[in-house]
Amino acid sequence: MASLADIRARIAAQDNKTQRTPGAQSDNSIYPHWNMEEGTIATIRFLPDGNASNTFFWAERQIIKLPFNGVKGNPEAKRVEVQVPCMEMYGESCPVLAEVRPWYKDETLKEMANKYWKKRSYLFQGFVRQNPIGEDKAPANPIRRFVISPQIFTIIKSSLMDPEMEELPTDYMRGLDFNIKKNSKGGYADYSTSNWARKESPLTEAEQQAIEAHGLFNLAEFLPKKPNEAELRIIKEMFEASVDGQAYDVERWGSYYRPYGIDAPQNSSSTSPQQEFTYSPKVESFDEDEVAAAEPVKVPPAAVSSDKAQDILALIRARQNKTNS
Repeated sequence: MASLADIRARIAAQDNKTQRTPGAQSDNSIYPHWNMEEGTIATIRFLPDGNASNTFFWAERQIIKLPFNGVKGNPEAKRVEVQVPCMEMYGESCPVLAEVRPWYKDETLKEMANKYWKKRSYLFQGFVRQNPIGEDKAPANPIRRFVISPQIFTIIKSSLMDPEMEELPTDYMRGLDFNIKKNSKGGYADYSTSNWARKESPLTEAEQQAIEAHGLFNLAEFLPKKPNEAELRIIKEMFEASVDGQAYDVERWGSYYRPYGIDAPQNSSSTSPQQEFTYSPKVESFDEDEVAAAEPVKVPPAAVSSDKAQDILALIRARQNKTNS
């Protein structure tokens, strides 16, 4: 498990790099905090990533939305949207963004560029300690996954860089709860008052037993499947057709990526990767008004051993030795 110092160093390095750089199907393991009533609070306790090589306790998800003027051969279908993974999520060049980036230099194209720019969300896991959603069907495994919007993620990230936060918030014994507070602003859900709890608290015995029994999720396993060469070609074709105002062609692209609710063509023999990373239509509803998201946070490939993390933790917090004894 990475230490707070590791996370701060990684975030600082990414922020500096950004300043220098121009211009699965749904299941009830995912906690739908967006279904909260306005004025309510969900208290959650984040846990580390099950992937020990991930310095962070989250994984970043990047998608591109391709709108189409209906579906070819279906006059009743109106505007539809296809979601595809952005290759920058895997540290590689994205053919769509390579085309879109220069558009920002032209004022008349900026609105179009925003439409095709990647949308970010962040995958976390943890326990729901206060649940205001009465109809939420909690799974047998109480470790839930959270799809966090850029607005909430900015609060989480900023707090981690605060020197007054002395402990890693995912620490089992001295971590912090996070309060998701839902309000509204300008007709959209607003989570800007969400915050960390002021007091540390240990995991309960039941929570620790749940971790022992079920283990932690490897968050990377819930990211979109990386497109192969054929799928990249299809993504580029769909992007060009979308910009040209064409309708979505099921026969041409339906074996690869499809709008929600559209079946694959009858002669299709491949499984659509679209279904591997679209949890539900509601999951995507929060980021429409959050194009100006937090800076990207890539999951680092280098492994950080738990022993090394504890050593760093001990250096920045003298009392750690007492806790570990």
